[in-house]
Amino acid sequence: MFEKLKKKIANITLTSKKEIEEDVDEAFVDGWGSKIKEGKLDPILWDLKVALLEADVALSVVDEIQEEVKNNLLDKKIARKYSIDDVIETALKNAVQKALEIETIDFDKYVEESEKPVSIMFVGVNGTGKTTTIAKIAHRLIKKKYSCVLAASDTFRAGALEQIQEHGNRLGVKVIKHSKGSDPAAVGYDAVEHARARHKDVVLIDTAGRMQTNKNLMDEMEKIKRVVEPDLIIFVGDALAGNDAVDQAQKFDGSVGIDGVILTKIDADAKGGSALSIGHAVGKPILFVGTGEEYEALEEFDSDWMTERLFEE
Repeated sequence: MFEKLKKKIANITLTSKKEIEEDVDEAFVDGWGSKIKEGKLDPILWDLKVALLEADVALSVVDEIQEEVKNNLLDKKIARKYSIDDVIETALKNAVQKALEIETIDFDKYVEESEKPVSIMFVGVNGTGKTTTIAKIAHRLIKKKYSCVLAASDTFRAGALEQIQEHGNRLGVKVIKHSKGSDPAAVGYDAVEHARARHKDVVLIDTAGRMQTNKNLMDEMEKIKRVVEPDLIIFVGDALAGNDAVDQAQKFDGSVGIDGVILTKIDADAKGGSALSIGHAVGKPILFVGTGEEYEALEEFDSDWMTERLFEE
């Protein structure tokens, strides 16, 4: 994963080292070390910007990383015991880490401490693996001894009801559904009421995912939110979608307000731009990443985890 972004970062590091070493200032009277001149830093920052944009990193994130690297390197005194490439890599790593650091939600702790039933609404466009992700979350909760109910509030898409029912059968979880074309908000409401009456712990609400520019879809999401009053709204995005995923997240956040993000297909993401951009762009944390099709293929997201993978050999 992230192969293209890793290669671009490695290439920037190597190029930066060569460029800076040709014109590093060692004119300190005390012979303490070196410092990087601004004239040599500008082309390196440009190369960094181009490389990140080519890896589908959102422009706002690129600008922040670029500025952070500049602040870390410009006129920085480098002790002789450190190599220039180490200093450059550290500056890049610190900038990426800072871009990823958003105050997060401890999902497990949130479920544990919240009044039951906890209702969680999942939003996102079709094709991102939203329904499968809901099943993964249900599987995770069941392993932690919580009881779940699935709400089939995607009443628009052909086959959606069958898909979530199949997951419910596999997991042994009750699915609340109405007929195709019925009111999605009513389905969500009934699921929460069922959970409350049967003393279930968590309600996971699937929703339709027509194109994010569809006003009817956004109106529908707003109605579900108004009727159900979910405790959490989670956006499910496809890591392979790049900046489209960022745009989708921003539109859903503007419409219903999202609390967190789950990125799917991250195991197949060579560029890495979505993972680096999406949380920063909407100011909401990435909670989990999908790493495969199996129910167990869901990992808690950690900024250290991603940074290490971007800079590992």
